[in-house]
Amino acid sequence: MVDLHVFDPLNIQSYKGGYSLNFSENIFSELNNINSEGIHFIVDENISKLYKAELENLLSSPSVLLIQASEENKSLEKIPFYVKSLIDRGVRRHHALIAIGGGVIQDITAFLATVLFRGMDWYFYPTTLLAQADSCIGSKSSINACDIKNILGTFMPPKKIIIDTQVLETLSDIDFRSGIGEILKIHLIDGFHAFNCVANDYRLLKTDKKILQKYIYDSLKMKKKIIEEDEFDKTIRNILNFGHSFGHAIEASTRYAIPHGIAVTFGVDMANYLSLNLGKLNKSNFSKAHKTLALNYQEFEKHPIPLDAFLKSISKDKKNSDNKLKLILNNDLGRIEIVEQENNLFFRNVCGDYFEKIRC
Repeated sequence: MVDLHVFDPLNIQSYKGGYSLNFSENIFSELNNINSEGIHFIVDENISKLYKAELENLLSSPSVLLIQASEENKSLEKIPFYVKSLIDRGVRRHHALIAIGGGVIQDITAFLATVLFRGMDWYFYPTTLLAQADSCIGSKSSINACDIKNILGTFMPPKKIIIDTQVLETLSDIDFRSGIGEILKIHLIDGFHAFNCVANDYRLLKTDKKILQKYIYDSLKMKKKIIEEDEFDKTIRNILNFGHSFGHAIEASTRYAIPHGIAVTFGVDMANYLSLNLGKLNKSNFSKAHKTLALNYQEFEKHPIPLDAFLKSISKDKKNSDNKLKLILNNDLGRIEIVEQENNLFFRNVCGDYFEKIRC
């Protein structure tokens, strides 16, 4: 058994008064022993199948709402169905919601907790690496609408987050690497030294539980510093979108055939490549980062990404302003910076070169 006592609880400051994150050795026992009176569970349908025996008591409760974790289900059109389902289960303002799943279930639950009765308490048990290492803290919820990813959202932190890495053992390799993509991103934001550490341990992340837990915890500590300074995404928190403008456009232009964390890995690599072409990043630093990032998106390096659809999608990014792209780029000082970039022929050529030559 991995010794988890070395990880102190993280206490994240928030406009709601703060919330805590803890590591657990057995969330199944904890969940099965929760008194379900006044509790409504929103559970990833896949988790209910994978852990049917382990969650037998919980899943027998009539207050469980099962949702298939997909981008289609994380849409504004689906929200009325979820609201009615909770009303039918007798939800009240003083009740609480418990989310068990990854980022999609987190977004749905946090959004519902915001709009139901003008605010409900909710708790989060993240079951994907991407959610455990990144999205579980930060207060954000995001919902898709009008064919635009994450165009609607709120800030509603959970009361508490419980992480148990044993549930990651059933993740597919692609879902696992999707989470690694966010770990690589936040370490590169922290600087080249931090990134080189995780790059050196890259191949151990899948096989050594202690090393994986260390990088999950380190990633959360890095993010914690940023979100506590700028919870509402007005200034410095924008750098956490490093790779995301490119990544979201890749997701949309491929109709989500490329998973989010893999798309973000591409996005970070593309941001570095644009930084290289703008003279902000030297070839050596680009190549070192590219080597590890390419390991993470392998199997997708030749997946078709239509350039015109990509450029159209990135032009709709919600972070843009005054008809210019607002992008987060890298430089040789190991600092992430926000720049405005014209969606012009130069930008088109850089993106085209990346898709045709660099990622392959």
